[in-house]
Amino acid sequence: MTAPVRGASTPRTDAIPLGARSAVVLALASVVGVLAFCWPLLVDPGASLDDATVAPLVLGVVLLGVLAAVLVAFGEGGLDVRAVAMLGLLAAVGAVLRPISAGSAGIETVFVLLVLGGRVFGAGFGFVLGATTLLASALLTGGVGPWLPFQMLAASWVGLGAGLLPPVRRGWRESALLGGYGALAALLFGVAMNMSFWPFTLGVGSELSYVAGAPVAENLARFVAFSAATSLGWDVGRAVTTVLGIVVVGPVVLPLLRRAATRARFTSA
Repeated sequence: MTAPVRGASTPRTDAIPLGARSAVVLALASVVGVLAFCWPLLVDPGASLDDATVAPLVLGVVLLGVLAAVLVAFGEGGLDVRAVAMLGLLAAVGAVLRPISAGSAGIETVFVLLVLGGRVFGAGFGFVLGATTLLASALLTGGVGPWLPFQMLAASWVGLGAGLLPPVRRGWRESALLGGYGALAALLFGVAMNMSFWPFTLGVGSELSYVAGAPVAENLARFVAFSAATSLGWDVGRAVTTVLGIVVVGPVVLPLLRRAATRARFTSA
């Protein structure tokens, strides 16, 4: 029997495999999700989505439908009971971590869990983990509202991207890869959430306000100024926390998750 090469990357069978149909559904859902986040750059004055009350509700329902379609596509192949058990365990851990850490200078340790879970168990698992973790956290803390579907989809993308990262040798190379990705994902999460509620935050007349029907370049400039003035410090804090968590906790948690994946036969021994 050949001993495993120390430091080598591990062959992986994803806990929730991405088949051809589920991959197509996921791609289409992501396109719809991007449009839902970026609607302020696309809507014309007087359109129904220009209303501050209607738009969040309509887009929230759309994103819930998008997430439901993806989950149904994943479930068509039959979800392994071991994958469901691991998903429930990690989502519960994330649901507990998020309210403990969120709200202080942008610190959100839940992103560490999403990156490590997606890395070990695959892109499909990471996508579902992001959605279920944010949903469980919202139910636990009473944070249910029109913003929740946006948070769920954005977190799903974080887990999805972690599962799509290229294989590298374990050790500092993998830590650097995951840390860099975690920082970028944490920053983009903040940008996406800003875009989703920016049009309703300020009144008309401010230099940072959204102007329906204005040229894309003008609204982008206003959005960048708005993000820098209101949330940049929180986004940077989230990114720094994610990197530190991955670098410090990753070397301990990754072997544990990989051992669990091996015992569940998601990966080869």
